[in-house]
Amino acid sequence: MTNSTRKILYFAASASIIAAAKADATVTGAGSTFVYPVLSRWASDFKKGGGDAINYQSIGSGGGIAQIKAGTVDFGATDKPLAPEELAAAGLAQFPVVIGGVVPVINIPGAKPGQVKMSGAVLADIYMGKVKMWNDPEVARINPGLHFPAKPISVVHRADSSGTSFNFTHYLSQVSPAWKNSVGEGTAVNWPAGIGGKGNEGVAAYVNQLPYSIGYVEYAYVKQNHMVNTLVQNSAGKFVAPNAKTFAAAASHANWASAKDFYLVMTNAPGPDSYPITASTFVLMYKEPKNATASISARKFFGWALTRGQPQAASLDYVPLPAALVNRIKTYVGSSIR
Repeated sequence: MTNSTRKILYFAASASIIAAAKADATVTGAGSTFVYPVLSRWASDFKKGGGDAINYQSIGSGGGIAQIKAGTVDFGATDKPLAPEELAAAGLAQFPVVIGGVVPVINIPGAKPGQVKMSGAVLADIYMGKVKMWNDPEVARINPGLHFPAKPISVVHRADSSGTSFNFTHYLSQVSPAWKNSVGEGTAVNWPAGIGGKGNEGVAAYVNQLPYSIGYVEYAYVKQNHMVNTLVQNSAGKFVAPNAKTFAAAASHANWASAKDFYLVMTNAPGPDSYPITASTFVLMYKEPKNATASISARKFFGWALTRGQPQAASLDYVPLPAALVNRIKTYVGSSIR
């Protein structure tokens, strides 16, 4: 099969995807909860057009990586890219499908979205248990004019292995030496404080239920659950709001051309308008899949998502991939996946 034929197979007709399991599902995938809102939106539109069914399990990036490596699914989805060496050892290819942002959310009675500012240092100290009260001077210092209650901060983090946690802790490791040296980064870390929720859904539910809590979720969950987000200080010292514009500003600095197997993390990007916890979801597929039919169906689906599915992504404040990157993915998939 020639590379051009592979590209046609990849970017040909649309496939349908359903979020819940069905008996007639021909393709299975698992992983990222970060990308689940847009996958659900794509699912609805793909179903209307017909095509092959895909059963996607929103179990967290760590679970998606484990399942694709075990060969129990046809594709995995992760917000933590795998290094080229790890991909090669497992016989996997990797490519991004959408860009979004990880957002600190709070539940302080009376607080409005974007009213409270957070720096990386303050977030790190809260999640390390050093800042325990909302009226701590460290919080007040970057929020002049706001009155914070003398209430303990209820910290919420992910309980599962999570790409959202990876990007959150990667950011904290870049801006807080204390965090980097004591906790570090990863899909799962030894959290010094707080309670764990399963998936973005679980963290969002805990924060909504617990007064005076703080958590972190993908931005679509903020919108869907009407949550109160904070502003976050970026590398230029500006406190910026999470939205498609600030995610795109951060993504504009990504050098995909030099990233082997698209191995790239976008946190703490330069620029005054860049949102500092911008992230991408990556798809993992076998270079030589055992189920060729399922592989072709999955490639049709992602081809649809990267072209005709981008308006749905934008409507949920994800950032569609630029055309040049889509073309690069097209070439990569055509040459890497049999």
